[in-house]
Amino acid sequence: MAEVSLRRVTKRFGEVEVVHGIDLDVPDHEFLVLVGPSGCGKSTLLRMIAGLEDVSSGEIVIGGQVVNELAPKNRDIAMVFQDYALYPHLNVYRNMSFGLEMRRMPKDEIRQRVERAAGILDLAPLLERRPAQLSGGQRQRVAMGRAIVRDPKVFLFDEPLSNLDAKLRADMRTEIKKLHQELRTTVVYVTHDQVEAMTLAERIVVMRSGHVEQIGSPDEVYNRPANLFVAGFIGAPRMNRIPCHPAEGGAPAIRIADGPVLPLSQGAAGNLGPPEKKLVLGLRPEAFTLADGEAAGRIDVTVRFVEPLGSDTLAFFTLGGAEVIARLPPLPHLREGSQISLAVEPGKMFLFDAETERRIDALA
Repeated sequence: MAEVSLRRVTKRFGEVEVVHGIDLDVPDHEFLVLVGPSGCGKSTLLRMIAGLEDVSSGEIVIGGQVVNELAPKNRDIAMVFQDYALYPHLNVYRNMSFGLEMRRMPKDEIRQRVERAAGILDLAPLLERRPAQLSGGQRQRVAMGRAIVRDPKVFLFDEPLSNLDAKLRADMRTEIKKLHQELRTTVVYVTHDQVEAMTLAERIVVMRSGHVEQIGSPDEVYNRPANLFVAGFIGAPRMNRIPCHPAEGGAPAIRIADGPVLPLSQGAAGNLGPPEKKLVLGLRPEAFTLADGEAAGRIDVTVRFVEPLGSDTLAFFTLGGAEVIARLPPLPHLREGSQISLAVEPGKMFLFDAETERRIDALA
């Protein structure tokens, strides 16, 4: 049993409440990622699960037991930090075994656990080295190995890849995913990097200002964002946000200021409201295609600047007063000032209420 449950959990520092009554269930063996901008409360929530921060109100339950009053060492969890927290004077073996030695575990069992973890993390050739002789990725693997040898109910990761360069982060994401598939332990992972969240998580919790904005699979939060914040935070480059209004008469459509009328699919057209209602059209950069002929809803734009990425091209332009990014096929001749025509499939449009910021088809 390694389920983690939070029941109306809050955290206050003095009179300031930073985590606001969060309910959350993490089933056994799930890889759950808490994601959001700095200051959203995700690390504070993780530290409350670990016992490193007191819970102001509510309950935290691990494996069926309320742990609010338990010390961290008695919660049967293991935590991997951003800064590795290795002992510089101890070699890799001793860094991984030290916690078990403090528990007076038999030496043979310690050796078996360390060697097993070293095999999983490809650390066997490095057991005699000290942290100063290791790369950043190797140090992070040692920190993970120290957690693995404890054989905990729950792994907690607090932005463990933030100090690594881009290539190492990608490599370590793969290592962490392999580790979870092999150990099948419950994982709660905190990051501000939405790419990490999308690639690692079975479910994502998107947080803002101490509140949960949406919980769902990577596919759900990407393709069915609950509101403008989630839509803009998940996805790279960010989702384009273009002010618009319902178009008058005829088939369901929206009108972009100083721009075209775009037809909508019937499913996206519900609850649009009167023509004066303020809406926001959300378009992911990959929703655009190059338009042929006089296609309905064709968008004629002037390119402001271009970012060639080899496999594709990012074109920047202005639409309805908003700066917009389109991800297009490689276009080596595209330049600043180029005139291009684009189209968008109605099924790839997102509509949001400009006042509430909620997705239109999510409105009651």
